[in-house]
Amino acid sequence: MKQLGTILLEDGALTEDQLVDAIDEQKERGQSLGRTLVEMGYISEGQLVRALATQVGMEFVELGDYPVDRAAVALVPGAVCRRHMALPIAMGDGLIHVAMSNPGNVVAVDDISTITKMRVIPVVAAHDDVAAAIARYVRSDAEMEDLQESIETEASLDNEDLSSAADDDAPIVRFVNLLITQAVQDRASDIHIEPAEHDLRVRYRIDGVLHEMQRAPKAITGGVISRLKIMSDIDIAERRKPQDGRLSVNHEGRKIDLRVATLPTVWGEKVVMRILDNSTARLALEDLGIRENNQRIYAGAYQKPYGMILVTGPTGSGKSTTLYATLNQISKPEVNVITVEDPVEYRIPGINQVQVNPKAGLTFAAALRSILRADPDVVLVGEVRDGETAQIAIEAALTGHLVLSTLHTNDAPSAMTRLIEMDIEPFLVGSAIDCVVAQRLARRLCDHCAVEHRIDPHDLPPAIKWNPNQSIPPILRPEGCQRCSNTGYRGRVALHEIMPINEEIERLTVARASSAEIANAAVDAGMETLIQDGWAKVMDGTTSLEELLRVVK
Repeated sequence: MKQLGTILLEDGALTEDQLVDAIDEQKERGQSLGRTLVEMGYISEGQLVRALATQVGMEFVELGDYPVDRAAVALVPGAVCRRHMALPIAMGDGLIHVAMSNPGNVVAVDDISTITKMRVIPVVAAHDDVAAAIARYVRSDAEMEDLQESIETEASLDNEDLSSAADDDAPIVRFVNLLITQAVQDRASDIHIEPAEHDLRVRYRIDGVLHEMQRAPKAITGGVISRLKIMSDIDIAERRKPQDGRLSVNHEGRKIDLRVATLPTVWGEKVVMRILDNSTARLALEDLGIRENNQRIYAGAYQKPYGMILVTGPTGSGKSTTLYATLNQISKPEVNVITVEDPVEYRIPGINQVQVNPKAGLTFAAALRSILRADPDVVLVGEVRDGETAQIAIEAALTGHLVLSTLHTNDAPSAMTRLIEMDIEPFLVGSAIDCVVAQRLARRLCDHCAVEHRIDPHDLPPAIKWNPNQSIPPILRPEGCQRCSNTGYRGRVALHEIMPINEEIERLTVARASSAEIANAAVDAGMETLIQDGWAKVMDGTTSLEELLRVVK
């Protein structure tokens, strides 16, 4: 049998010097050579597993690129796959090939052989790859169908509200739990549960795009909606007006919060759940993909002790995430940070967060007045919705507070004219605002399947400002593979337009200049527009030109 080090050297995964260093380090640590190599950063977990498979004469598979046979997957219950961390990937001639992170697990081999009545051929795969593949392929569709049949049977036998079942094993409870669990596994940001004339449609928003995931019988609609209302502490008897609520679930050791909104439609109440992963609120500014020059400009604004920073963009463009990341950067024990939000999406330790309550008279404006009497250093206003809130926020910025807020405009220069349209005096707008950030979210290209291609410079929009006589280096476009569900994209990246307020922009604001004039002045001063920042991210392979043109019109 070949030594592990020899195999890694032959594969080119390791140099001789690295191997010598690792052997010396292994003696001090008293652990295996493979684990030492991984901890020293010389090889990845996948490279170690591949080498170990070679050492014992077993096949190694990269599950992300492997054409998994869904018929083989369907033969083994999902619970068994998850318990043994094993996934059937191919079958034929009485054999079933099973990817396992621990191929020596004879119990798993026996269980799968008994279930499938086939001889099991174990193949080796990295543990993380097996877990990701199980999440992707061992979907809950079969269990969903069984639950739907159970729920329909109950509905036909008992006309009472199905949500009254308190048992966690009740079909309606398990159905709702599966919907939420599957959405979290699929990295969805929203779950749409929509009653239709003949059925119930479930859609997930993944990377900003809606995908239909499930159609369930009409008979279960009432039970599903009622169950979600109970979980969200929403009035179950009120079906004529929209309501809001919140619920929390535990998923693989993580607490996931969901913001729930109901909306009466002609076929029943629609429910939309926004999945709020608290890890998003702990992001650092470096994680947001702000390019170096823009990062420097933005840091110059939030490091000031007073002034106003506005983040603009449409709904779902990541404005709140940017503001939370900024708070994480400036929040210290000696700084008093108070926020007023509707709703409070993420709970952040060490920050005083206020939830608006219009029924009790606690509007943005009323809350902001009270906050300013609570000795804040930094104030975050969830959204500037009206002139009164804007007036108080701007006055706070002028009286020694750092104010962060959001506004709905298409670009950064339009924020100045938008505030003036709210009847704020132009000289106050020009004096209070330090920086405006406009942003969009574009889908990030999948690392495993993006392919190079060339485009004609004449096909670029004029806003990119590329010399048509100069050739364009090859750029990447989406191809689609198993890892990204054949979309070509996985994850998202923010595109930014950061406009610092200089003397010229302040003068134009006071003179009530148009947003186009302010935009020209900002570009002359060095501001990169959204499409220019996006083009830079196309050039470095982060996103595609098609995606850039989709999100930036």
